[in-house]
Amino acid sequence: MLSVLRNPAYRHLFTAQVIALVGTGLATVALGLLAYDIAGADAGSVLGTALAIKIVAYVAIAPAIGAVADRLPRRALMVGADLTRAAVALMLPFVDQVWQVYVLIFLLQAASAAFTPTFQAVIPDVLPEERDYTQALSLSRLAYDLESLFSPALAAALLSVITYNWLFLGTVAGFLASAALVVSAVLPKPLAGTTLRTGGVYAKATAGTRLFFATPQLRALLALNLAVAAASAMVTVNSVVYVRDQLGRSAADVSLALGAYGGGSMIVALILPRVLVRVSDRAVMLRGALLLTLVFAALGAVTAAGIGGWRWPALLFVWAAFGAACSMVLTPTGRLIRRSAPPEKRTSAFAAQFSLSHSCWLLTYPLAGWLGAAAGLQSAVIALGAIALTAGLLAVRLWPSKEQVIVEHEHSDLRDGHPHLVQAVQGPNGWRHSHAYLADALHTP
Repeated sequence: MLSVLRNPAYRHLFTAQVIALVGTGLATVALGLLAYDIAGADAGSVLGTALAIKIVAYVAIAPAIGAVADRLPRRALMVGADLTRAAVALMLPFVDQVWQVYVLIFLLQAASAAFTPTFQAVIPDVLPEERDYTQALSLSRLAYDLESLFSPALAAALLSVITYNWLFLGTVAGFLASAALVVSAVLPKPLAGTTLRTGGVYAKATAGTRLFFATPQLRALLALNLAVAAASAMVTVNSVVYVRDQLGRSAADVSLALGAYGGGSMIVALILPRVLVRVSDRAVMLRGALLLTLVFAALGAVTAAGIGGWRWPALLFVWAAFGAACSMVLTPTGRLIRRSAPPEKRTSAFAAQFSLSHSCWLLTYPLAGWLGAAAGLQSAVIALGAIALTAGLLAVRLWPSKEQVIVEHEHSDLRDGHPHLVQAVQGPNGWRHSHAYLADALHTP
């Protein structure tokens, strides 16, 4: 897997991603402590609102960036996003009002919504070979999982010798280092004819979303995103409730539970590059989604059990299984988008995935928290498990069983300049347009 790092451009970009993730992890810890300093006992409410603002920024900004991405150099866009994030992080230690936290968090996450889809769309150009790109996706998944384990540990070590405000300087340094690495990477130029130039700003902003709804396997990906969001929300929101309240264990064990989730995800990310050589993305991703339903059933049994020392290792196993199943869905996602989106719509497609997947979390995060608090954890398990089951079955129904990738997208015919709807099929010899017909039946040439 590490052989892909021999590519200098990808090595610089991957290192930039890792450093930026560590900086973000330090900021997450510092932000919690800052919220407590400002709001005291209401810190949880502040952080909850900040999380909602983060998701809203992702959902709103990513499509807008997709609309203008073809007008801006990709390197400049990513570097500008990194510098914006560094500037915002530099201001965070000086805030003393809750509203200031909200404004800065929105700016920070808006910049992230510009950086991440652009970064994701660049990697397929840097690594055009399928095998290399698959390894890069697994490395990216590992980076996210390792960050969730490493950043809190690093923050804890640093807090033993410095105050939390200094952690924000670590975040600033991370984003500046990321910008420097992006500048040093030699990025391939977009191929001629692969830039989306037709339509207005609104059409470009919605191009990725329309592609998702028009393409069978991407419609299935929407359902898969919802299944993953149901599971990850259960883990993220209710881990502390299970460990501290249900099982009566120490605060340190919360980190162990979250580590089990990350460990399960990492194991699958390490294995998948070899598996995907022999097994299709469809088989892996759909099985991962359906596995989530079984894991929810196991969690329901753990939740229903009143007593028993077996519940703690069982919870760790369930959390690891959640991580493994989610990784089965998330790791091949980039491959699916790469195959399903024509080159001129690739950035818009990644932006749409970024936005639409976070829309799912905007639903499941509050549901996991509010339902668990108001009606009990078992009710939350049943509701989110039902969402995961429905989404998984819907994905199976929506995703064609044929191995070929089918895409329906708008196309302007050079002969008349009017929009057509084109069905394109990607096979071993590349994209093939099978037929086209006028989108507007009233048009007469």
